[in-house]
Amino acid sequence: MKLIKTQDAVGHILCHDITQIIKGVTKDALFRKGHIVTEEDIPLLLSVGKEHLYVWENDESMMHENDAAMVLLDMCKNEYMSYGEIKEGKIELKSEIHGLFKVDRKALFTVNSFGQMMIATRHSNTVVNPGDKLAGMRIIPLVIEKEKMKKVSSLISSPILEIKPFVLKKAAVITTGSEVYKGRIQDTFTPVIQDKLAEFGCEMVYHAICDDDDKMVTEKINEALKQGVDIVLCTGGMSVDPDDRTPLAIKNTGANIISYGSPVLPGAMFLLAYKGEVPIVGLPGCVMYAKRTVFDLILCRLLAKDAVTYEELCDLGEGGLCLGCDICTYPNCGFGK
Repeated sequence: MKLIKTQDAVGHILCHDITQIIKGVTKDALFRKGHIVTEEDIPLLLSVGKEHLYVWENDESMMHENDAAMVLLDMCKNEYMSYGEIKEGKIELKSEIHGLFKVDRKALFTVNSFGQMMIATRHSNTVVNPGDKLAGMRIIPLVIEKEKMKKVSSLISSPILEIKPFVLKKAAVITTGSEVYKGRIQDTFTPVIQDKLAEFGCEMVYHAICDDDDKMVTEKINEALKQGVDIVLCTGGMSVDPDDRTPLAIKNTGANIISYGSPVLPGAMFLLAYKGEVPIVGLPGCVMYAKRTVFDLILCRLLAKDAVTYEELCDLGEGGLCLGCDICTYPNCGFGK
């Protein structure tokens, strides 16, 4: 492409969109890439501050911003994603399903640190719905070296973005506590869990109420596992009081304990374990009454069969303080991000 004065551009082909911004009215392309400039266009172009224009001039070593945006898109796009038209050199990806959104942060950093190009995404490990924006991408200049785009593409071996559908559909809930087991109070914990599971299409297919007896809790967990549940959730009995036996009960199933405790408030007494591929979770009492807890940060990953590591739990400390806002905006807040 070459740079010429706008008054000299009649008959030339624009190689980029010309954007018009009127505050509170519009922000859109006044002229699109490929438009042939006419005499009548000159006053309009000058009115939006374009005293010079880039017009087409063949250069086989360079790639136009629209073509480069598609290269970036190819590095990101994965199953369950769709994209729209390119506008002003930018293209966006959207979700086609309800699922867990994942970002390969190292690969994303590689592209964004390469220079003259950018990919912006929403946070990783968050829930997306059909139509939700996932990412936007473009190059910074109007054209870029083809060799540069080829080189960055060679460094990305798999798609940067992924959406995992929620696949765990059968849950067991083990309610613990002598006060519930002996009928002294009503079980108000289990309905909360059922509501949270329902958001992901997961149903409680097994439920048991146990005394503060670790052997009884272990027995009920194993019974649920034999019935083929996808996930086991144990409510209550998670603190350090002498009568709280749920962590011991989970350990005695032979499950691999990932962590007992999390750097998240509410939810410090959270426990995560796996028996084979089946998650077994110990839920502290805060899950029953707090709007959002560590359970909300982890449940979506578990139901998408996205294995959670000890290091990832530790990493939740930054952003792991829920501010308890009067109007909860989760997941559009900093909690757990």
